[in-house]
Amino acid sequence: MQLQHHNRSNKSNYKQKLISSLLLLAAVTCTRAAYTNDLPDDPSDITEDVADTDSYNNNKYHPSSNKYVSKCNKYPLAALTFQLSGNNLLWPCESTKNIYVQSGRYVPRNVIVTRAQLLRDDAFVALPRYKQGVPFTLGRVQLKKGKCVAKIAPYPCWAIQEEGNCQALQSVVDIIVDSNGLLWALDVGLVNTLEQPIRRCGPKIVAVNTADNKVVKSIDLSDMVTAESRLQFMVVDYSKDNKPFVYVADAGARSILVYDIAAGKSYRIVLPKAITPTTDVLYMAPIINADGTSTIYFTYLSSPRLYSIRGEYLRVGQGAGSIVDVGAKPYGKQIVLLGADGGTNLFLRYKGENDIYMWNTETCFKATNLQDVQHGGDCRLATQVLPGHKRFMWALESNFHDFISERTGCNGASIVLHPVVRDNEA
Repeated sequence: MQLQHHNRSNKSNYKQKLISSLLLLAAVTCTRAAYTNDLPDDPSDITEDVADTDSYNNNKYHPSSNKYVSKCNKYPLAALTFQLSGNNLLWPCESTKNIYVQSGRYVPRNVIVTRAQLLRDDAFVALPRYKQGVPFTLGRVQLKKGKCVAKIAPYPCWAIQEEGNCQALQSVVDIIVDSNGLLWALDVGLVNTLEQPIRRCGPKIVAVNTADNKVVKSIDLSDMVTAESRLQFMVVDYSKDNKPFVYVADAGARSILVYDIAAGKSYRIVLPKAITPTTDVLYMAPIINADGTSTIYFTYLSSPRLYSIRGEYLRVGQGAGSIVDVGAKPYGKQIVLLGADGGTNLFLRYKGENDIYMWNTETCFKATNLQDVQHGGDCRLATQVLPGHKRFMWALESNFHDFISERTGCNGASIVLHPVVRDNEA
């Protein structure tokens, strides 16, 4: 096993930049047989009464009734609230778990879920290796009725999770499940980034067919990155002739990377300095316009403005003159882009605040057009809003700010996946 080492100064500088970014954010092929250690699918899952409610809790039942009461959480749709934890991983056997614990390859409090994708009754989750002791970095959760504390299993199998094996996944920071059922994972190749960063392998994108759990594509991004690169978010887009493209936010190099999968070509769209006053966190989220075309919205956390670019321009490497200044951020506050609904709606929150807002991108970007769709709790902040299971919009929340500041204690991060609901209808 060959490791690429950096000198102590470079490691320290990278770690400080990453921690600063994260603090701002908070304020090999596997077969189906290799994955049979998971629980069988349960088609009964959630009752139809609950499934028939919409994303904002419009239903004929009062949410305070016993139908929605659960010991798992206080959310109105408690039957659809899932707690995720580094203490609840699915192991092939107890002896394997003991070996990982004794060797230091499993430290439960160092495991956190930061991104998710929903497909039918499954949630695929990214567990970046920010600290040592994360046994796998891409997982799957079955969303089952009555299972408030959900088990996380390695996906698509254990073999593809081996740290130090460049044919395997090293640290997945973002995932996308596209309309064809392909799961795309952005692997930055860098582990222990909050402790002592180690470059295990080059960055890559791996595609897994969720129908048979086989890896169908691996894209090496090594030639597309620079020494300053920090890959953070990813968008998968299809052209009108159904050719796939991947866009990656490179915060450190002030760029959006574009990869034409069918042609095997890549581009780097360098963002103008006028719109990149910082290199903290470069958010990126896509919407689908009424005519079926895509528009990518992006912004640095500390930037005072929101920007967009149409997918058709990214796909041909056209950056200059194609970027649109959408407008100033309301009240001059920093915002966190949380995701989109697969249509024209974007979801966001203000830095350090819990409430989730929805903005219809067909309207002007201003405070009066931001619809408050959920009041957050006291201890967790949303890191993502996504569509999927039971026709809901879902929120992934955690105390990520405590996790990176070593304030979570022995139990580790508090992570919850639940439908987005309006409190004023509870």
